[in-house]
Amino acid sequence: MIIPLPMQAPRTLMTLPEDVTAHYLAILRVARREPSLEALRELLAAHLTRIPFENISKLYYRKRLGLVKLPEIRLYLDGIDNHHFGGTCYSNNYHFYLLLRSLGYEAKLCAGDMRTPQVHALNMIMIEGREYLADTGYAAPLLEPIPRDLAVDYETTLGRDRYVLKPQDVNGCSRLELYREGVLHHGYLAKPEPKTVEDFSKAIAASFSADATFLNSVLLVRLYPGRSVLIHNLALVESEGNKSTVHALADRDELIAAIEQHFGMTREIVREALGQLGCLQDAWS
Repeated sequence: MIIPLPMQAPRTLMTLPEDVTAHYLAILRVARREPSLEALRELLAAHLTRIPFENISKLYYRKRLGLVKLPEIRLYLDGIDNHHFGGTCYSNNYHFYLLLRSLGYEAKLCAGDMRTPQVHALNMIMIEGREYLADTGYAAPLLEPIPRDLAVDYETTLGRDRYVLKPQDVNGCSRLELYREGVLHHGYLAKPEPKTVEDFSKAIAASFSADATFLNSVLLVRLYPGRSVLIHNLALVESEGNKSTVHALADRDELIAAIEQHFGMTREIVREALGQLGCLQDAWS
């Protein structure tokens, strides 16, 4: 059996002010509780179902505020409250990490390798003697904390997609694989070493470069228990159980209308955000 690395204190340990923690929990509609696996399950499911994965806010804040870094926590929460925003992997997972630390969880911010090393952020939490992976930034229905001391594959399926977390490798890393319609489509290798947000500074800066994925594609995912709504460029995908239905969107006007209908963002904000968008490319490429 592979033993997870011991938790180490991050170089910059940050917690949230009490009023910010209270605001965050109010958004999640979760009461403050002592750390436990049951409470962690509630927090993770609430985060994934109440805060979408989306890059409209990234485009909008870049245009409106000139923001080319992570939104600070108050802006992040105000965007959720006022515009139904969420975020991508860095903002969703880093802010969730801050919430967990502020609630007393033994959590660490970790990095995942995709095609580029250390380009994905995620969380690992030690609770009740086991370490769990929790990812609020992969646009995936991983509503349960997943134990990392697996003996066999851990699978989650929704619609056309199947997510597989493999047992740890000899280096203590966990590989998550996304299979779409039975074909390996994407994934990442999660590494257990604790990181600070500063360790992601180059990756975050690169995410605002002219050829960056989320400046050249649209991806929004709203998760519900047992179903999801996904908008990827000019496709609307609704999944429930083991079925997915794909609806083609004719143009950007239909795209804007679909985002307003399914994600509650106003057409004015979405139109302004999409004015920053480059060519439409595959967000999983």
